[in-house]
Amino acid sequence: MSKTEQPEIIHVDITDDIPPKNRPDRKAVFRHSLLFVVTFISVAITSALLFVGHDAHAETLRELVFWEGIQFAFLLLLFLGTHEFGHYFAAVYHRVSASLPYFIPLPLISPIGTVGAVIRIKERIHDNIKLYDIGIAGPLAGFVVAMGVLLYGFATLPGPEYLGNFGGHEDMVTYAEEHGTFPDEPLAPEDTEIIYFGETLLYSFLASFFDQAPPMWEMYHYPFLLAGWLGLFFTALNLMPVGQLDGGHIMYTLIGFRKHQILARLFFGMVVTFAGFAVLPLLEMLSDRYIPGSISFGWLLWALLSFSVFRKAYFGHQIWTLAVWLVSLIVVTVTFFLAGPNFGSGFGVWVMFTLFILYFVKIEHPPVINERKLGPGRRILGWLTMLIFILCISPTPIYVM
Repeated sequence: MSKTEQPEIIHVDITDDIPPKNRPDRKAVFRHSLLFVVTFISVAITSALLFVGHDAHAETLRELVFWEGIQFAFLLLLFLGTHEFGHYFAAVYHRVSASLPYFIPLPLISPIGTVGAVIRIKERIHDNIKLYDIGIAGPLAGFVVAMGVLLYGFATLPGPEYLGNFGGHEDMVTYAEEHGTFPDEPLAPEDTEIIYFGETLLYSFLASFFDQAPPMWEMYHYPFLLAGWLGLFFTALNLMPVGQLDGGHIMYTLIGFRKHQILARLFFGMVVTFAGFAVLPLLEMLSDRYIPGSISFGWLLWALLSFSVFRKAYFGHQIWTLAVWLVSLIVVTVTFFLAGPNFGSGFGVWVMFTLFILYFVKIEHPPVINERKLGPGRRILGWLTMLIFILCISPTPIYVM
């Protein structure tokens, strides 16, 4: 090579070997679309059979499902899809690799035909601002849709005669037409089991502005009200301030690792206490049935079970385990003896939440590498979003009496 010759520079485009983020291929689109369709069908059929189907006049399954079930499925999946795409588009904005929403059908087992939808973050997020934005985008987007659905449902409420579309509601319709309001208690034979949906602060506040708002043991026959209530409640569940839930991401970013660790552990103690309201009466009933004359065998079993749960949750930390366990056990015991065993009939869902937190989302939020200070706008929005949790959660979300 002479001195005047220049070396040849070879440009290699290495981006061809790197898969583009958040650009799903056709197989992925087909897979997610198929899950959506199956979930839609599952929700439509299940909800029509249990809640919104006009069974008083339907002679075939097609007549039962065709409109009300499809309407409810559309509304619920609109909420779920908006929530998950809120996360997805926030991830796209921050160039974080994420999957499209997975809709999860669960016919026959879930009373609404699904357990929701999720997206999968395909890489670890090392920046707290990105974590905050992705975490908060879903609940805010879903909350707006749920509020819109609920307000439209209240604004377009039919008269009491609407309940005549459902079998066994003749007395309810007659009472409402005569008195201009619904009765304070269900009008049904004593042996009839009634489904109740728990009141929340926000739902009750909105319902107070509408004279024709049905009671909580009739609300689930109205597709818009049921979808709106579920949307608000699912938003609240996602905002529980623990682990990898949306609320865990938000609170971790707002108050930092140490304070969030304390808050999450205390919150989990409350969840286990709620679960105890349902489990202790059941264990006491079983012990009386199979071990007559036993001295609080059910209570002893719950004490051992709850201790093992706290020990696992707190990684064997003795002070935390003993302190929270004793407080929880005292509260459950005193409540059981003062309020009676029927008090816990609406708290059974917290057993599932206890296991879900303990084994899947965990309690403490893992620290991120890049900690940046939140601006005032994000801080205000974060605390307002956590207020949604308080307004939309119910200690007894759904139960049968």
